[in-house]
Amino acid sequence: MTREPRPAVRPSGGLGPLGRRLFAAFAVVALASVALLTVAALIGTDRGLSSAHQADRQRAADRVAAAAADAYRPAGGWASADLSAARSLASGAGAQLTVRNADGETVSDGSGTGSGTEDEHGMPGSGPGHHGQGMGSGPGASAAVVADGRTVGSVHLVFSADSGAAGLSVAWGWVAASAVGALALALGVSWFVTRRLTAPVVRVAATARALAAGDRAARARIDAPGELGELAHAFDAMADDVGRAEQARHRLAADVAHELRTPLTSLRAGLEELRDGYTEPTPDRLASLHDQALRLGRVIDDLGELAEAESARLSLHLAEVDLAALAEAAVAERAPELRTAGLTVRTVPSPVPLAVRADADRMHQALGNLLSNTARHCRPGDTVTVTTSATLTEALVEVADTGPGIPADELPHVFDRLWRGARARSAGGSGIGLAVVKELVTAHGGTVTAASGPGGGTRMTLRLPRPAPQGSKPAPDSATAPR
Repeated sequence: MTREPRPAVRPSGGLGPLGRRLFAAFAVVALASVALLTVAALIGTDRGLSSAHQADRQRAADRVAAAAADAYRPAGGWASADLSAARSLASGAGAQLTVRNADGETVSDGSGTGSGTEDEHGMPGSGPGHHGQGMGSGPGASAAVVADGRTVGSVHLVFSADSGAAGLSVAWGWVAASAVGALALALGVSWFVTRRLTAPVVRVAATARALAAGDRAARARIDAPGELGELAHAFDAMADDVGRAEQARHRLAADVAHELRTPLTSLRAGLEELRDGYTEPTPDRLASLHDQALRLGRVIDDLGELAEAESARLSLHLAEVDLAALAEAAVAERAPELRTAGLTVRTVPSPVPLAVRADADRMHQALGNLLSNTARHCRPGDTVTVTTSATLTEALVEVADTGPGIPADELPHVFDRLWRGARARSAGGSGIGLAVVKELVTAHGGTVTAASGPGGGTRMTLRLPRPAPQGSKPAPDSATAPR
């Protein structure tokens, strides 16, 4: 039973699981911060206002004490002193006044009459210059009465219990309102930031689901700053690569089918003619059938080589070899093929050995494929020059020819699997040989490039890293083992 592709999932307007978790984390942090700042503000406001109110009370007590001293001096004692001015000041401050003499006896209480002596401790906070609480239950303040440089008594003011409560309640109201506003703002910013952070991720996830459902044109296309934007761009680049790879697989299937169909069809038709007696098994006819079988085998062998090259990184047998000697051996082996193609072969060997760590058989195969590709696409009479050389960090093998060259628009694709240019198709190439070369060289940590001039001629350059000399550090761009 076939399974229908799932429709592409569009990102929803709400928050996904990750977004909800992020928003919850932001909300907890915001709530804890606002709560901590609110408590600190309330405690600080309470203490600040209490200190300010107490300072105001003390200043009122000092003014009342000064008025009582002014009343004491002309009277020469408390008995005939007129304390009406002191009482007026205390009443204006919203406090009840108690006046005591130097011995701690009450001279005048809130009603203006004496109340006898107190116990040995006196009234709370009644000592000169001390704060305390006398009659009533509210906060109080005390001050000494000094006349002519001598302490003659003290005054004590007792304020109402709700003194300063109005200002404190106003302050607390503003703090509470500010806390609510700050919390609302923090939650709003948290929501916005969460959406900004999760929207690209949700979009990429939705695009991934669409790709998995078969929509190969789906792309995130997100322009976001920082790492999220890089993630979206990398995902789109990966999707493009997947699309190209799928197209390459389709082309592979079509090319392989075409390459196999033609010789198989011809071979089958020829064999059927021979079987049914329509033609005689002449040497020419049998040779034609044999050529078709060889072509079929060559395609199968090329596909097998490509599969082996792609897995070469897992099967390399590395050893220190001379790349120059490998190049000379490859030229000697392919010399009959090159001569049959009518080519003149020249070699320019390196003056020194080119020691590299490589699998000799695999590198011999890569160099042989380069030479076979040259033999297939050059014209009779062209010259092939194989040059080996070295830099401080790399060993190079260059295969240059004077053939027709490669068009500029085809150069970037010459090492792609099963890609064939116009000349390669006419020459009967399978588009696999150079792909094998690239896989094998890449497995050794090297590179292979192709260049062609406007007047013709092609230059294939193979580069392999050279091992660092004994006792020295390797160069930054060198590699001593396959990647």
